[in-house]
Amino acid sequence: MEVTENNVVQQIQNRNEKAISFIIYEYGGLLAAIIKRHLNYQQQDYEECLDDVLLSVLNHIHSFSSEKNSFKQWLAAIAKYKAIDYQRRQIVVHNQQFSVSEMDKLNLQANQPSETICVDELLEQLSVSEREIFEKYYLEGISSSEIAKKFNAKESWVYNKLSRGRKKLKKMMVKNNES
Repeated sequence: MEVTENNVVQQIQNRNEKAISFIIYEYGGLLAAIIKRHLNYQQQDYEECLDDVLLSVLNHIHSFSSEKNSFKQWLAAIAKYKAIDYQRRQIVVHNQQFSVSEMDKLNLQANQPSETICVDELLEQLSVSEREIFEKYYLEGISSSEIAKKFNAKESWVYNKLSRGRKKLKKMMVKNNES
């Protein structure tokens, strides 16, 4: 059966996969605009959020009521609240990340001076590109978009490098404090 705007809800309830394609085709622009506005145009987060929106539509289609809203409004509300959830998650992750100064402070709090590793020694554990990105972002204060341009890469690549680098450094800090 062909999916139309009039029967899309029924088709989703029947678990017709073509209904998801129809939603993406008909409402993809709306969903993209809503999600990207809240996620600062982060492509990876956008794609994950869009997947979650579509999954929520499938799982919660029974809660849709045409008397309360149109399907388009209901879909937009789901996208908005999922995007806000992702935005909150980004803030939590950002607040949990170690900065170079925090790592240096942790080293100064080590029990024995012989266990202390300076920031330069920690950064030496990173690859050349990771170290350069770390120095530019944390020490020189250069924005991630400028760093991405310098490396001819996407901004998400810079965030991935920073995240992986922090994980490596955190692991080194934990290892150093345990010995």
